[in-house]
Amino acid sequence: MLAKTRGCNRISRGKYRKDAGAKATVPVCAADGAVYWKADMDIACDGRKTTRCNRKTDPWFLPDTAFHQSDGKALDAARLPYVVVPAPSKIWKYPDSRIRGGGVVAVVHGSRVRYGVVGDTGPAKIVGEASYAMAESLGIDPDPVSGGVSGGVTYIFFSGSRATPIESREAATRLGRNLARAFVAAN
Repeated sequence: MLAKTRGCNRISRGKYRKDAGAKATVPVCAADGAVYWKADMDIACDGRKTTRCNRKTDPWFLPDTAFHQSDGKALDAARLPYVVVPAPSKIWKYPDSRIRGGGVVAVVHGSRVRYGVVGDTGPAKIVGEASYAMAESLGIDPDPVSGGVSGGVTYIFFSGSRATPIESREAATRLGRNLARAFVAAN
């Protein structure tokens, strides 16, 4: 799958930063059936309060996510692998690429591929953030303060997809595997 993301048909009007204050170096790229970017991974702990994700473990903790479970509650970052997309801006508007809450995402780090959902929105000029559970599943330190990695993470968002219900890891993985096969065949 990574071989299909070597080049970049840039669709963003500019580039994103990996962190606040960093130089903008990350474009959003288009492929048949998906958009992707290559960045770092910062840890998102926002959503439902748990022993792993709360104001004591994460000083920036927010008890909500942009997208919610089927029961209306915030997502659980400690249990659900999710990715944060940048809020729509002049750089790029994720809905224009048919990306939405609950959309399926493949995240690649080293030799590991894990599937999750679009679960939250973040700063309009920064990319490279995923939930505690996503980091943990990839073997990345999930600590919201000291964890994450500085690079080597590819995020592939499958256009028009949606895992149902959004909180089902199994639904995201099942659909993600099928979409990944289609992505590789089409690109």
